[in-house]
Amino acid sequence: MAPDLKTSLVASLETAAAQAGLVLVSVAQGSTANGRPTAIFRLGLPDADPPGKTLKLELSEAFDFGLGGTISSPAQNSDLLPQMTAHLANQAKRLRNPQPECFVTLGGLPVAFGEFQWPFHRSTSGADTHIVHGEIRLTDGGTHNLHAKIAASVTLTFAEIVPAMEQPYAETFVYNAVRKTIDMGQLEFLKSGNRQPVPVTTRFWSRWKRTFVFTDTDESERLRFLLTKVYWLSGVLGEGKPVWIADPRDAQYLNTTAEELERVAATPAAAGLLALEGGFAAATPALMARAQEFQAALEAALNFTKPQFNEAMRAGQANM
Repeated sequence: MAPDLKTSLVASLETAAAQAGLVLVSVAQGSTANGRPTAIFRLGLPDADPPGKTLKLELSEAFDFGLGGTISSPAQNSDLLPQMTAHLANQAKRLRNPQPECFVTLGGLPVAFGEFQWPFHRSTSGADTHIVHGEIRLTDGGTHNLHAKIAASVTLTFAEIVPAMEQPYAETFVYNAVRKTIDMGQLEFLKSGNRQPVPVTTRFWSRWKRTFVFTDTDESERLRFLLTKVYWLSGVLGEGKPVWIADPRDAQYLNTTAEELERVAATPAAAGLLALEGGFAAATPALMARAQEFQAALEAALNFTKPQFNEAMRAGQANM
């Protein structure tokens, strides 16, 4: 890649980071799963606590905001810098969470996303898809020590919806597709194992609304989700520190808005279950007293992801 383009990419990232309230900590060279060069950025908060908490952003080294893609594969969107800035602004708020990489599922599982090898690469198996590899871990405080290696695949048709096949423009819907796949019992958490597929298709996209659609939820489900999130991510994993309630990533997953999530959170806050301030909520002793309820939900959700066998067939009592 031409040196001036690399300088342009770094300068653009620094500008977007500053506008989002982040600082550029470091830049390094990496490579994709198929060996193409990437640029790895580490970004942090100016007042980070602890100071070492950063987020990783990996882009194709040939990425160009002006072209809206890579030199060899430009996207249709001619200016992606505002979308990058919006992504980084959301990441800046997530960095204030005790565990920024952790999310919860509707079923009640706390999971951490990591080891994602951005950007997408074309499938080497002959399939007409784009692939990104990653890993999710069950983060329940160390009781189960389970994880799942995943391969999220995006069809060429679906890829046309995405402004650019790069981390900032795809991370949210990929993470939500993973959560949705867990909800459907189609990802199993193991101590070891092969990669499991996560198909990201147009079933997650509404042509009429021009938006992603994962799970329709009502107010009671959103309330349960928020209590689960604060219990695990603040109370169990975060030493009681607050977590971001009005996260647009959760809003997309639940088919609602960030404003609605903040409104719903006001009810348990009034009941003394959450300590709510400025879109962030911390667990209270009253919420932590319901530990048995959240643990039972976790076990039920975890069992749902395991293959279930017909005991009569196992015993040879069924006609085949």
